[in-house]
Amino acid sequence: MSEPSTETAPPGGIDYIAVEQSPRFVELKKRHRGFVFPLAIAFLVWYFAYVLLSSFAPEFMAQRVWGDITVGLIFGLGQFVTTFAITMTYVWYANRKLDPISEEIRAELEAKEAQA
Repeated sequence: MSEPSTETAPPGGIDYIAVEQSPRFVELKKRHRGFVFPLAIAFLVWYFAYVLLSSFAPEFMAQRVWGDITVGLIFGLGQFVTTFAITMTYVWYANRKLDPISEEIRAELEAKEAQA
């Protein structure tokens, strides 16, 4: 009785580790991280500033701007606006900068798989 092999052939004969280390994939990851990380940090700073101001500067946040509209309400609604703006900006960026590269990589992989 022979022992089962511990090595398995990659599906479709594609070396996914090599793909992950390819210049196009590395560029894709670099572009993604270069966009997402700074934007995430900026949003977290904005969010924690809002939370900290709410906690430690209630007089400032309670200042009326117009009628019953306060600085805190404007900042709170600004969180929603910022979230939607970030989402729309990411979708725009991904469609123009990330998707073309990922489509190239996918097309190469599908071609290799078809040849296998």
